Amino acid sequence: MSQKVAVLGTGKIGEALLSGMIRAGWAPDDLLVTARRPERAEELRTRYGVTPVTNTEAAKTADTLILTVKPQDMGTLLDELAPHVPADRLVISGAAGIPTSFFEERLAAGTPVVRVMTNTPALVDEAMSVISAGSHATEQHLAHAEEIFGGVGKTLRVPESQQDACTALSGSGPAYFFYLVEAMTDAGILLGLPRDKAHDLIVQSAIGAAVMLRDSGEHPVKLRENVTSPAGTTINAIRELENHGVRAALIAALEAARDRSRELATGKKD
Repeated sequence: MSQKVAVLGTGKIGEALLSGMIRAGWAPDDLLVTARRPERAEELRTRYGVTPVTNTEAAKTADTLILTVKPQDMGTLLDELAPHVPADRLVISGAAGIPTSFFEERLAAGTPVVRVMTNTPALVDEAMSVISAGSHATEQHLAHAEEIFGGVGKTLRVPESQQDACTALSGSGPAYFFYLVEAMTDAGILLGLPRDKAHDLIVQSAIGAAVMLRDSGEHPVKLRENVTSPAGTTINAIRELENHGVRAALIAALEAARDRSRELATGKKD
């Protein structure tokens, strides 16, 4: 018997998840979507052949509910869903900072909840999705979440106590790399390169470095040392990064992101 999966609040990440599931072999007839605007729902139907429904209809008919609304909207959504979600329904949350206990307290006793933090490279099937079990989620529930999110990249299981750190490191991680590329592109222009050439140089260098990190099995220190000749250009650049406290700034930035993830769980908006 086929399993019906509903994505509630289908924005960019929700759409990426849908398209990845279809590429992985899920039948569009088994996929339900909800959207705030009717025209958005119709757009998803036309593009993927999925079925738009209301949040209440999704709660009543889907075997798995994937909640992708913003953290500040999650309480309102759960108030709407709670009367219609039976205790055997798997609920997967993609909201940053919100613990599984938040859902368990608002849904029927015993409802299995799985918390997932993914990131925007889901749009190109290169996401990093971090998965944690709530109090009532079983191995089967975790495996099902891995099957779904494996369609858009890699998955990793962690204890829920590590989710805020993973959000800081991976959920927000792509933005740090985009920021770095932006800064390096500006530096390339300052050094006399046209913007398009600086961009191409940096992006391909980033792709190559990432593949080496993934495939070589070498520690990043070793890979960096292989580029760093005595008295050469690279060591001079590294010295300036250290002099300007880049390593310390990165650590502080990640701590700030982790702390904000914790604040989101309390409903704090600013």
